[in-house]
Amino acid sequence: MSNVLSQKRDYYAGGLMSLIGVGVILEARHYNLGTLFHMGPGFFPIILGVTLTLIGIVIAAAAATAPPAEEDILHLPNPQWRAWACIIAGPVLFIVFGVDWPTLQAIVKYPTGIIPATFACVFVSALGDKGSTLLGSFILAVGISVFGVLLFSYLLQVSMPAWRWGAL
Repeated sequence: MSNVLSQKRDYYAGGLMSLIGVGVILEARHYNLGTLFHMGPGFFPIILGVTLTLIGIVIAAAAATAPPAEEDILHLPNPQWRAWACIIAGPVLFIVFGVDWPTLQAIVKYPTGIIPATFACVFVSALGDKGSTLLGSFILAVGISVFGVLLFSYLLQVSMPAWRWGAL
């Protein structure tokens, strides 16, 4: 599979101009249009919206028919699936360990609160980096957990408990 993506900036810019122009037209139609000799408050915005839409269509059409230039070709590296999985799993683990789930905790007893939630989130997210080690991720997670407890529990007095085991 080739990791080459042709991005045409002018095509997207023209599309955005057209989208903004249509938005202006839709918003300005609520105002009185008036006549050509006695213009209302909606006349000028509608004319600007139509002009912006037409210019955007012309720019997008010109960019769509032009071959991609060398600077428009974007070479993407191979996706880092491990990093993506770890970065997504971190906040999910924060939710799992930060909230008391009575149904889940009836099956498996596990700690909840800001300490286990922060530790799990930071530890797993840090493992997404290729250069990270288990010890480095552990030290980072402990440091952030201590800082999080000091900041949120003691300084800001957030009502989330620091540590709670199961449904006790």
